[in-house]
Amino acid sequence: MHTECPLLVTERILLPLPAGLELPGVRILVTDDEEYGALLAPYAGAVPDTSRAAPGDRLMLYFTSGSTGAPKAAICSQGRLAAAGQALAGQFGVRADDVHYVCTPMFHGNAVIADWAPALAAGAGVALRRRFSASGFLTDVRRYRATYFTYVGRAIQYILATEERADDRDNPLRLGFGTEAGAVDAAAFERRFGVRLVEGYGSSEGGAAIQWAPGTPKGAVGPAGPGLVVLDPATGRECPPAVLDSAGRLLNGEEAIGELVNRAPNPFEGYWRNPAAEAERRRAGVYWTGDLFYRDARGYLYFAGRADDRIRVDGENLAAAMIENIVARYEGAAAVAVYGVPDPVTGDQVMATLAGSFDPAGFTAFLAAQPDLGTKMAPRFVRVVERMPVTATNKIHRALLRREGYACADPVWWRPPGEPGYRRLTSGAAEGAWVAEPPQRAAKPRKNDDGEA
Repeated sequence: MHTECPLLVTERILLPLPAGLELPGVRILVTDDEEYGALLAPYAGAVPDTSRAAPGDRLMLYFTSGSTGAPKAAICSQGRLAAAGQALAGQFGVRADDVHYVCTPMFHGNAVIADWAPALAAGAGVALRRRFSASGFLTDVRRYRATYFTYVGRAIQYILATEERADDRDNPLRLGFGTEAGAVDAAAFERRFGVRLVEGYGSSEGGAAIQWAPGTPKGAVGPAGPGLVVLDPATGRECPPAVLDSAGRLLNGEEAIGELVNRAPNPFEGYWRNPAAEAERRRAGVYWTGDLFYRDARGYLYFAGRADDRIRVDGENLAAAMIENIVARYEGAAAVAVYGVPDPVTGDQVMATLAGSFDPAGFTAFLAAQPDLGTKMAPRFVRVVERMPVTATNKIHRALLRREGYACADPVWWRPPGEPGYRRLTSGAAEGAWVAEPPQRAAKPRKNDDGEA
């Protein structure tokens, strides 16, 4: 086994999950049987010896989300978790009378570091739900008098999809903290529930973080802290500031979009038994996040997607996250994912997967009305699904979507070159669907290497 774990603690209802797996030397303890109770009985009333724990001791391994490739086991020490908890408790003013609602998986850094750790640091209460439930969210918040919660991925969209009620604002929440809610959903959540969502950025590994601050422009994550720069991964040089027009369109994505890098000392402690992935993060003595950003002239940083989400159309770099935020405004969209699919002429084409209702004529009119949609940003392909595929942490499973492309059972619409509207993609059209009109200048085809296992 990758983690070399010698002990597995579970319950009877979950025993079918490890059934059939080869787990040599692993002891399985079942918490709801008599043997487990007898095993713990001699230790009733025992007090842990805190002197045995040092800040540098390894506390846990937690896996990255795996939304773009194979998950990696990030190392977290006692000291790193304690420092993160103290920092977040101070940033958000967490007090002993607060109650943190934990509804994301405890195997992921979001729940442990962003939710449980600050509660531990402040002596606050914790309400732990077995699994996330959009329909049960508000009921739980009221029952436990929760004042703080964290989210990741599509959780906010799922909550907003529940039936709206007149008393939705009658709740004790004062703050939600997380990532990937999107500007449209964050605004809708605050209007409906009266609760501000603070979007932050932090890599699971702890190598870089961006904190929102007053004055942060719309669409930006926050100001660049000490050591944070946007570099061209090919040359290692700093990317120039973004040039935005009055509508917010990025005019120089080709040179402005790069990888976020932290040159300052950071708490990244490596990956467990994965030296190749660790070396990829630590290149030239600095921490490379694997995330694409651009910065404006005032130093504010804007998220442009994962490095695996890079879209390059006819020699121009496009920000997948920016296109996604625009398409999310479409009235029929309950969830949206935007990514690149390979094209032998232009390098990539933009593809969107949309969960919800889709009207091709209405969508065409919607795109034409968006002032910040650049000429090459409109999706060439639109896949319509009943439910967006997600990982265990509710992040969109982009690796799966890219891998399937248009060769899927779901309906796919495409916009033929030179035509403004969308047609239903048929098997007869699929063979040449990837190829657009020849560009004005030569563009090198790009290998679509997603790093998928």
